[in-house]
Amino acid sequence: MATGRTRRNRKYRQVFEIAFVEENKLSKQVDLNAYKEFVREVTSEQSNSTSALTETLDNLENESGVNIALLMTGAIGLSSEGGEFAEIVKKCIFQGKPMDDETVFHCKRELGDIMWYWISACRALNLDPNEVVAENVNKLKARYPGGEFDVFYSENRKEGDL
Repeated sequence: MATGRTRRNRKYRQVFEIAFVEENKLSKQVDLNAYKEFVREVTSEQSNSTSALTETLDNLENESGVNIALLMTGAIGLSSEGGEFAEIVKKCIFQGKPMDDETVFHCKRELGDIMWYWISACRALNLDPNEVVAENVNKLKARYPGGEFDVFYSENRKEGDL
C-alpha cells in the first residue's frame, strides 16, 4: 500500500516527466506550462498560500519565542545587502570599475547595511553578537587545527562542522 509521501512523489515524478518533451535523442525541450505545473506541485503549502504561511509564522513565533518578523527582516536584508556588496565587487573585477576611494566608501556603506541586518537577526534570535563571533572563531580554530587555511580541511569537514 502506497503511503501519502510515495503517492505524492509518484505524482511529482509524473508531472516532471510531462514537463519535458523529447525533441530528439540529443536534447529535450521544456514545455514551460507543464514545468509551471511541476513547480506548483513541488512548492510547499506555505509558499503557495498566504494563510498557510501566516499560520506557520504564528506557530513558529509562539513555539520558539523568536521574533519571526525581525528574523525575516534580517534574513532578507542580509541577502539583499550582500547582493549589493557583491555587485560592487563584480563591477570592479569584471567590468572595469575602478577600486578607488569612492568605490571603497560605497563598499563600506554596504558593509554597514549588512551589519545592520546581521544585528537584526541576532536580536530576533536573542543572541549576543559577541558570542556569535566567538563561536565562529571557535569553529574555525577546530576546522583548521594548524591555525592556517588548509584546502583539505575546508573540503573534508568533521561531523558536526557546519
